[in-house]
Amino acid sequence: MKLYVAPRAPNPRRVTLFVAEKGITGLDIVQVDLGATEHFGAPFRARSPYAKVPVLELDDGRHLSESRAICSWLEGLHPQPNLMGEGFEERAFIEMADRQVELYFFGTVANAIRHTHPGLAPLEQPQFAEFGASQGRKLREIARQLDEQLARQPYIAGGRFTIADITALCALDFARGLLKFRAGDEGFAHLQAWRDRMAERPALRAG
Repeated sequence: MKLYVAPRAPNPRRVTLFVAEKGITGLDIVQVDLGATEHFGAPFRARSPYAKVPVLELDDGRHLSESRAICSWLEGLHPQPNLMGEGFEERAFIEMADRQVELYFFGTVANAIRHTHPGLAPLEQPQFAEFGASQGRKLREIARQLDEQLARQPYIAGGRFTIADITALCALDFARGLLKFRAGDEGFAHLQAWRDRMAERPALRAG
């Protein structure tokens, strides 16, 4: 199988960290140059009609896109260590946590960056600076909610590391890199402590 990713892009990183946490080997990693707009070209659009990374090319020639769908496929092939839930009840609560992080935290970070960062201007036209700034303010409201959540439990979805932690980590690091958002500097001590613990995971150190 081939996994199409892009350097520094947060959604491909979600999948590569998932792969690393699983200890999956044998995937052929293919880098897509977003800066050169390679993803808009016909060859890549044949794999991903919406011109998005990541994409997993299966051995039978089919293409699977969307980070969580790819992770679901990989979880099915490599059930352990489990990252998406054992049984319907745990799966539902982990999916809830993951979707909330993706929609409210990750999405807000992405909107702030896409509409305020000059480096994203060639890829995000038109940029709406006022909207981007408002998303930057909203980011702090959501970070506060996560901080309060992590004051009550050690991980995003509860008592153990799951895919929800991977999604939150990639969102937080995306904000740190391009928005200069530092959880500790913003007063979110629990969120920062969680990030510090994530930094000690072998998969993160390797990636």
